[in-house]
Amino acid sequence: MADSESLHRTAYSPAPFSTWLGIVCLFVVFGVIVLAVIGPSPRGSNYEQMRAQKRMERLKTLREETLKDLTTYAWVDKNKGVARIPIDRAMELTVAELAQKKPAPAGPIATPAAQTPPTAASPAPPVAAQGATGAPPAPPSPAARQSQPAPASPAPATTP
Repeated sequence: MADSESLHRTAYSPAPFSTWLGIVCLFVVFGVIVLAVIGPSPRGSNYEQMRAQKRMERLKTLREETLKDLTTYAWVDKNKGVARIPIDRAMELTVAELAQKKPAPAGPIATPAAQTPPTAASPAPPVAAQGATGAPPAPPSPAARQSQPAPASPAPATTP
């Protein structure tokens, strides 16, 4: 019985002061690390207002640069003789150039020749027509295709 009593005392003996001191120091170190990470971060709506103000300033300068590019003359590449002109002037020149040209009539639109798909009623070509090599016969010539009548288009529906 003495053996179990000594185990009981060992298991439930109070921890030494150094152990408690070490635990408290660990908590303090953890708190300092958390404050070091969170401390310098901005707080409140002032930070968001400053960011919004910076974005608005950048947008304003971008719009001013774009407006300047669209409304002024400048060299794009002086060596090649490429210049930038205001957009209003470019539109006037383009309209004047297009007004001088006569519209050309459009040519006919070429449609591919309609090929009729084989139907179930038409018989398959005989095997003897394939020739000695086993290759199928050559397709009909364009003149023969043109002589074939085109399939009729359906009549438009009439309403009473």
